[in-house]
Amino acid sequence: MSVYTPVSDDEMRVLLQDYAIGKFIALQGIAQGITNSNYFLTTTQGRYVLTVFEVLQAHELPFFLELKQHLSQRGVACPAPIARRDGRFNSTLAGKPACLVSCLAGRDTSLPTAAQCFSTGAMLAKMHLAGADFPQHMANPRHAAWWQAESQRLLPLLDESDAALLHSEIAFLAAHPDSHLPGGIIHADLFKDNVLLADDAVAGFIDFYYACNGSFVYDLAIAINDWARQSNNQLNPALQAALLEGYQSVRPLSSDELAYLSIAQRAGCIRFWVSRLLDYHFPQAGEITFIKDPNAFRDLLLDLQ
Repeated sequence: MSVYTPVSDDEMRVLLQDYAIGKFIALQGIAQGITNSNYFLTTTQGRYVLTVFEVLQAHELPFFLELKQHLSQRGVACPAPIARRDGRFNSTLAGKPACLVSCLAGRDTSLPTAAQCFSTGAMLAKMHLAGADFPQHMANPRHAAWWQAESQRLLPLLDESDAALLHSEIAFLAAHPDSHLPGGIIHADLFKDNVLLADDAVAGFIDFYYACNGSFVYDLAIAINDWARQSNNQLNPALQAALLEGYQSVRPLSSDELAYLSIAQRAGCIRFWVSRLLDYHFPQAGEITFIKDPNAFRDLLLDLQ
């Protein structure tokens, strides 16, 4: 959530004329993350989050915003989109698509406890169940076909051992797809910095802009890979077990899902190793940028094999 698109106070005042959420007080850029431009917006009626989309197009936004409204109405802790006076959720700001959502309480953590992992797993399962009757579908844009295509750009830039690892792991995943497993709406990016906590409870899941349809166990694996990953890029067994236990307290995994979990974790490593390599080798210019370490998921992948 770096700031790539600067927004002036005057531009914000003009945009607020399309909303019934009070008058402008302040706008503050949010530095974390890497995809969109995000700001905390304070008005006379409260605090909100403004997102200016750097990649997504206006016609793509209704899926994500309507999904958040759907999940919020079904008790999933997530930000609710703020409707404009004309009823739409998406706007245009600085020539780019934009939206406002509610600002949730709570804070993220870099050092989760087992209790926080349990709560996160339980809320993820609740989200998977709540999305069952969401009528829209979004194919995963960053799954097998994507990492296969993007690897062709990356392989010439990697050293011999990393190139061999990436090539062989993509081939392994192609031979072991997850299409036979239960699925539906997934978050697809449930890292620690995308979960707000109030003590041990989940106050909210945020940043749904990679949400799509996929296998539930893949979504769970992505969460485990980050929440249980230690500074040495190996998994903490107690944290992994807590997140898994929390998930299964709401939605028990099938025997096929449990058998596939370790493969799903390897798939999650490839997805984020590739995306971080792309950010590293092909960075996007921005006012505030934060490129995460690609080697974290390469090292975790090696440990999982």
